[in-house]
Amino acid sequence: MLNLETLSMDQYSFIANAFSFGFAVMAATTIFLWLMRSSVAPAYRMAVTITGLVTAIAAYHYLQIMLSWDHAASVQAGEVVTSGEPFNRAYRYVDWLLTVPLLLIELILVMKFTQQETINKSLKLGGAAALMIVLGYPGEVAETIGTRMIFWILSMIPFLYIVYQLVIGLRESIEKQPENVKKLIHIASYLVIASWAFYPIVYLFPLVGFTGGSAIVAVETGYTIADIVAKAVFGLFIFTIALRKSENEESGSGSSASKKA
Repeated sequence: MLNLETLSMDQYSFIANAFSFGFAVMAATTIFLWLMRSSVAPAYRMAVTITGLVTAIAAYHYLQIMLSWDHAASVQAGEVVTSGEPFNRAYRYVDWLLTVPLLLIELILVMKFTQQETINKSLKLGGAAALMIVLGYPGEVAETIGTRMIFWILSMIPFLYIVYQLVIGLRESIEKQPENVKKLIHIASYLVIASWAFYPIVYLFPLVGFTGGSAIVAVETGYTIADIVAKAVFGLFIFTIALRKSENEESGSGSSASKKA
């Protein structure tokens, strides 16, 4: 359905640049998060480590996507010529299968639930996220509009469950968070919802009037923008939350020590 031969030279180059930008953002965010890991309290270092792991996995897969794009086609005499080697869209789904559950686990870890609550929420939300990705892939590579639409509907079921849990299920826990991080956690939750909601919209582009090269540009750049927001931007929110909670605990322990003295 998305045929690379329909791309113009400018469209081909634009997508290649988008992939390169995505790789650079993910790699830079990974380095920053891992270098800054020691600046948060030990209780939140796992959350920051996983946040950096998410962007590291994404950076690796963007590198593979770039290489696959380069091998699948090239520009010759001002025209895009396919090599016969298919562009591997599975790299995105392997990336999402690994990173999307971890994104939710990041948020759960930084909220500092009890061990049992952390395990339960991680299994439920992480499992729903993995199911959402698995159900989406057959439609992504389908040749017919009907098949793409069916798997879009199926993948939306676990997606809506995740949205419900983020908006309703975690509301009470969020309200118990320190005042100076409560708003950030609310923003992080809604950032997940907003960025994730963009994925199914992009998924539908070939079904709502985007055709030929325009459809490929819309899908590939749309997914890249969503990835940057959902992983890099969200990861920086997680780091900021962890840093503020660490400062709260440090000042709290300092006050307690002063009182004892």
